[in-house]
Amino acid sequence: MRVVWVWVWRLSEAYADPDLTGFELGFLEEAVRVRRSLGACWDVRFEYAEPVRPFHWPKGGKRFAGWYFCATTGGHIGYESWLERDRLILLDADPQVRGIASQPFWLHWHDGSRRRRHAPDYFVRLADGRGKVVDVRAADRVDDAAAEAFAATARACRAVDWEFERAGVPGAVA
Repeated sequence: MRVVWVWVWRLSEAYADPDLTGFELGFLEEAVRVRRSLGACWDVRFEYAEPVRPFHWPKGGKRFAGWYFCATTGGHIGYESWLERDRLILLDADPQVRGIASQPFWLHWHDGSRRRRHAPDYFVRLADGRGKVVDVRAADRVDDAAAEAFAATARACRAVDWEFERAGVPGAVA
């Protein structure tokens, strides 16, 4: 019996995706902070998740944060910039979108020298049941740290068969 167990364990280790355990997600589940490996979150309905951090409305600041009433969800969804609001409006108008949540989780990983974390802007549930993670940032505002965070997010999304999109300024025709 032990031989069979060792063989199955080695087989699972050989075919396991290290990103399923190399990334962790921190999120709110019934108002309780939870942190699990990416592979253990396959059944979490992130389109209903509460934001993992508060939105900032600095007085006299350059950001334009607010709440958008989303017809798709029938509720308000937060945004922290005009660019995020514009992407939210486009997502709300997309017939393939069935659910949207703002800043639904913290993605945690270790880049070899330090621990990192990133809260994506939106989690979207598509009509076919798949998930999509959207980060919104204009191309001229993507620095090295943001590019690394987006690359890690894209890698984590591939591991669980979610789409990833780094959205920038919408085209003039949109």
